[in-house]
Amino acid sequence: MSNLGFFATAPRNLESLLAEELKAIGLPGVSEARGGARFAGDLADAYRACLWSRVASRVLMPIARFPAPDAEALYAGASAIPWEAHLSPDRTLAVHLDSAQSQVSHSRFGALKVKDAIVDRLRARTGSRPDVRTERPDLQVHVWLLRDEATVSIDLAGESLHRRGYREQGSAAPLKENLAAALLLRAGWPEIAAEGGALLDPMCGSGTLPIEGALIAADIAPGLLRRYLGFARWLGHDAGLWDRLVAEAEERRRAGLGQLGSLRGYDRDPNAIRVALANLGRAGLAGRVHFERRELADCNPGREGDRGLVIVNPPYGERLGAHSDLPALYAQLGAVLRERFLGWRAAVFTGNPELGHELGLRARRYHSLYNGPIECRLLHFEIGPEAFTSSAPRPLPPEERGEGAAMLANRLRKNQKALDKWRRREGVTCYRLYDADLPEYALAVDVYAGERRWVNVQEYEAPKSIDPRLARRRLREALGVIAEVLEVPSDQVFFRVRRPQKGKAQYERLDQRGRFYEVEENGLRFLVNFEDYLDTGLFLDHRDTRRMLGELAAGRDFLNLFGYTGTASVYAARGGARSTTTVDLSNTYLDWAERNLALNGFTGPAHRLIQADCLRWLAEAERERRRYGLIFLDPPTFSTSKRMDDTLDIQRDHVSLIRDAVVLLEPDGELIFSNNLRRFRLDRDALADLVIDDITGHTIPKDFARSPRIHHCWRIRRR
Repeated sequence: MSNLGFFATAPRNLESLLAEELKAIGLPGVSEARGGARFAGDLADAYRACLWSRVASRVLMPIARFPAPDAEALYAGASAIPWEAHLSPDRTLAVHLDSAQSQVSHSRFGALKVKDAIVDRLRARTGSRPDVRTERPDLQVHVWLLRDEATVSIDLAGESLHRRGYREQGSAAPLKENLAAALLLRAGWPEIAAEGGALLDPMCGSGTLPIEGALIAADIAPGLLRRYLGFARWLGHDAGLWDRLVAEAEERRRAGLGQLGSLRGYDRDPNAIRVALANLGRAGLAGRVHFERRELADCNPGREGDRGLVIVNPPYGERLGAHSDLPALYAQLGAVLRERFLGWRAAVFTGNPELGHELGLRARRYHSLYNGPIECRLLHFEIGPEAFTSSAPRPLPPEERGEGAAMLANRLRKNQKALDKWRRREGVTCYRLYDADLPEYALAVDVYAGERRWVNVQEYEAPKSIDPRLARRRLREALGVIAEVLEVPSDQVFFRVRRPQKGKAQYERLDQRGRFYEVEENGLRFLVNFEDYLDTGLFLDHRDTRRMLGELAAGRDFLNLFGYTGTASVYAARGGARSTTTVDLSNTYLDWAERNLALNGFTGPAHRLIQADCLRWLAEAERERRRYGLIFLDPPTFSTSKRMDDTLDIQRDHVSLIRDAVVLLEPDGELIFSNNLRRFRLDRDALADLVIDDITGHTIPKDFARSPRIHHCWRIRRR
C-alpha cells in the first residue's frame, strides 16, 4: 500500500505538537488539522506513527467517504465497502461513531447501523458473520459524520495509544500517558536530556511523568510496550514489516538506555510510590528511575550539581484536595523551587491558573492544554532571582470591592488614631495595627518603620466551613484597603498565611529571597525579613519584655536561651550587661543575631553566640558550673529536629526546663520565662520552692491589649 492518507488524533490543543512530532518521526505530507494531524505515505509510515508517536491518541486509515444524510444512506454507504478485504467472519469487530452537524446525531444508533452493514455484507458473501466485541476487537472501525458526510476508517491503534502497557493502576487523578509526554515535550525535556540534564517530579503519584521522561530520554518507542494493536488481526496487516520496525526500535532502546541520566520522582504517599515502582518495572525500566517517599518540604535535586527540569502536576481543585489547602500547597511548592532548584527550569501543570500566583515565580510563558474536559495551563519557569515575585494575592481595585471593604478601612483609621498618641509618647515605630477586629477579615496587620514603612499582613487560616473563594476575595479587598489607608506602595506590603505550626515547621524556612530590611525600635536597629520565614525576626508582642530585660541586665551576665535573632541580647547589651550569651540550634538565626548585635555596635568576646540544642547545652553548662545574673527563657511551644536528642513540648517539659535554667542563676539572679502557648498552665506546685511572679499583664503592649493571651511571662527567683 502506498500514497495512502492517514489521520492521527490528539487531545485538544495538542494538534500542533502532534504535527511537529510526526514530522520529526520522518512521516511525509504532515499537516495540522482540527483534532489531530494528517499525513500521507505507505503502511510503514502508519506503523511508525503507532510505534513512535508519544502524543497521538489514535491512527486512523480512511477507507471510504460518502454522503450520509440519513440512517439508510449511512447503512448503504457502509454496505458498499469491501469489508471482506479487512475482516474475516470468524473474527470480532467494534464500531465507534462521532457525529457533528448531521441528521444522524445519536452516536450509538449510527454505530449500530454501520455494524449492521458490515455484518450483513459479510454474511451475504460468506454465510457467516463476525461477532461484536467492545474491548480489544480484531477490527476497530471509526466513523466520523460531519455535515451529513461520513468518513469510515480503520483504527490501526485499536484503542487509545496513551495506553502504553506499563500502567495497570494509578494513584488518584493520574495523567494519561500521552498528555504526560506532551507536557514533557512542551517543557523542552528532549533538549535538556540530550545535554545531560536531570528530571524530577516532586509530586509524582503513580510515576507517569518520570517514566515518560525516561522513555523520551532513552529514545524508547512508546508502542514497544503495547500488547494489543488494532492492526494485528486486520487482514491488510504486514507482519514482516511490523517486525522489522520493532527490531529497529529495540536496537534504539538498547543504545538509549546507556545514555539515561538522573530521573527522580517523590511523593508523600507510600502507596503511590509502590504503584510507581510497579509501573516502572512493567515499563522495563527497573532501577533506571529513582522513586522515593518524601514530603514536598524535603524535596531536593538528589545529586549535588544536577541541573535540569522540575515538572509537576499538583492538585488544583478538581477531584483532589480541598480548595482551602491548595494555596498553601502551591506556596510551599514555590518556596521549594526557589530555595533548592536555582538554575533549573520548571513546568507546573494546573487547572487553576489563580493558584499559579501562589508560587511566587514569574512564568516566562505558558501553554493552554486540556486534562480531559478541564482547561489547564502548563506554566514554564526559569528558576532564578529575576523570576521571583510576591505570592500575595493581587489587591482588588476600589470599584470591585464590597461594602465590607469600607468597614475595614474605617476600622484601620480608627485603630491608627487610637494608637497615635501612645506611639508618639513611647517612641513606638513597629506595632500591630489590626488583629482580626472584624471577623470577616481575619488578618493581623503589623507596621514596621525604618527609612521607609513596611506592612506585614498575616491571614489566619480560615476554617474548612468558609467558602475559600469568598475568603480569597475578602483578602484581596483587604490588601487593597490596607495599602491605601496606610499610604504604602503595594511593593511594601507583604503577605503570609498563618497556620498552627507543629514541630520543626514552626521555624521552617519558607523562601530564599534573602532580603532584609532595617527597622528601629526604642533607639535600637534590627534586621527583619518579611518573605523567607513565618515570623519576621522581631516579635512585636515582646517589645516591653525586651525593654524590661535591658533594665534588669545592668552589670549582669545575660543568657538568652532559644535566642532566635538575638533581639533580647541586643537590649541586654545596651542595658549594660557585663556579657551576653545567645544559644540557639539554628546557625541561620545565630548569624542573624550576630548581625543585629553588630548593627548596634556590640561585637567581640563579650557577646557569645552558641549553636547548640538548648536542652543538651543546659546540662553541659551545669556540669561546667556556669552562672548568669539574668536568663531569658522563651522556648517554642513544640520543637523537634534531626539535631535534637529529644522533642520539646513546653506544657509537658516546662518544669524541668525551668529547673535546669534556674540552676545556672547567680544567688541573686533572675529568670524571665515566657511562652506563646495560649492554653499554657504553669505548674506552680511543682515549682513551689521558687519565687514566681506572673508579670504577663505588664509585658503585653497596648497594641496587643485586645489579645491578652498572645504570650505568658513570669519573673522567677530562688527563695
